[in-house]
Amino acid sequence: MDEKNLIYDWNLVDYEYSRVASNHPHGVWFDDETLRDGLQSPSALNPTIEQKIELLDFMEKLSIQKVDLGLPGAGPFHINHIDKMMSHIVENNYKISPGAAVRTLMGDIEPLVKLQEKHGVPIQASAFLGTSPIRQFTEGWTMDKLLSTMEKAVGFAVENDVPVMFVTEDTTRSKPEDIKQIYDRAMELGVRRLCICDTCGHVTPNGVKQLLSFIDEEVIKDGGYQRREIEVNWHGHQDRGLGVANNIAAVEAGADVIHGTALGVGERAGNAPIDQTMVNLSLMGVIDNDLSLLGDYMKKANEYIKVPLPRNYPVFGQDAFETGTGVHASAVIKAIRKGDMWLADRVYSGVPAGDFGMEQIIRIGHMSGKSNIIWWLEQNEIHVEDELVSHLFEIAKSQPRNMEDDEIHAAVAQYHAMY
Repeated sequence: MDEKNLIYDWNLVDYEYSRVASNHPHGVWFDDETLRDGLQSPSALNPTIEQKIELLDFMEKLSIQKVDLGLPGAGPFHINHIDKMMSHIVENNYKISPGAAVRTLMGDIEPLVKLQEKHGVPIQASAFLGTSPIRQFTEGWTMDKLLSTMEKAVGFAVENDVPVMFVTEDTTRSKPEDIKQIYDRAMELGVRRLCICDTCGHVTPNGVKQLLSFIDEEVIKDGGYQRREIEVNWHGHQDRGLGVANNIAAVEAGADVIHGTALGVGERAGNAPIDQTMVNLSLMGVIDNDLSLLGDYMKKANEYIKVPLPRNYPVFGQDAFETGTGVHASAVIKAIRKGDMWLADRVYSGVPAGDFGMEQIIRIGHMSGKSNIIWWLEQNEIHVEDELVSHLFEIAKSQPRNMEDDEIHAAVAQYHAMY
């Protein structure tokens, strides 16, 4: 069987994605913001340090390259958690690169100086400052004020060997001349990591590409730098439901690091989901990470942070790979009986469940056929009898929804009690 002949991929018609490696500091990386920006969600639960370390372990196993460990400016409690996670990273010789979000204030950066000295590992300071006209007007800021604030904080970090990622908040609603001016000055001070933010979830994929093209041509290259010298980060939000689409657009436009959070947890409608982003970039062939533990990571994030995981959430929701519909279930079962899980994972699914730690599940309900029932009985090691199948079929057709396993077991027991 030639698998390529079984699916005609319209996604590839007149589509080309190319990335010239020599133009970039590294391949497409990810920065997991779950433990910082994600915890700013109004409904998020701040996990215990043990739970945070467990989530950190998943990030490492998934080969996520960077992690934001928290906001030191939020106080000693948060600094203590960052300290303990740093110890875990160093003791286990993790590859993931740690960072922390800081306001452009020396008081926020000082804890990172001390933590770097203690652990002997660089900690990226993600120094953020709002640049949009609406923010400037609201705060009573001028560009001179912003430049002065940035220079003091970034200068302090550079002098103390703290690597800086300079973050312009609300970049997607900022004027080109303001973006250029403040990034130019940051690079003059030694910053080699820039973060472009869709802080309010305003931008569309076209806006992403226009903005990143501007950063590439008129900020980096016009500033006299080679593109490969500057790491371009993209940080998106979900206010218009475009987080994943914008992340993909950012990759296509040449971003080096894509930010996101588990299940899209974050302020307001949330951040761009790192899980859905990784799934899509994997299916597109952009990344080759082993994502078989991604489902387990999402379940733990749901458990520890209490971020909702709706049943119909893409890939990792309970319904994502379950079907009680007769025609659909029959096709999946036929593929499994062929001994071909590649086929079973794709015949009625645009996402192969097994690649992401999930599996196909056949349910029994009012839209089921007898093949659903036979399959369920076999999987539960219950002898298949025609009369039992007919009994369950009649019960299933009278249900308003798919039956739970305990309900089916009860119906089986009822049959055996009768016969």
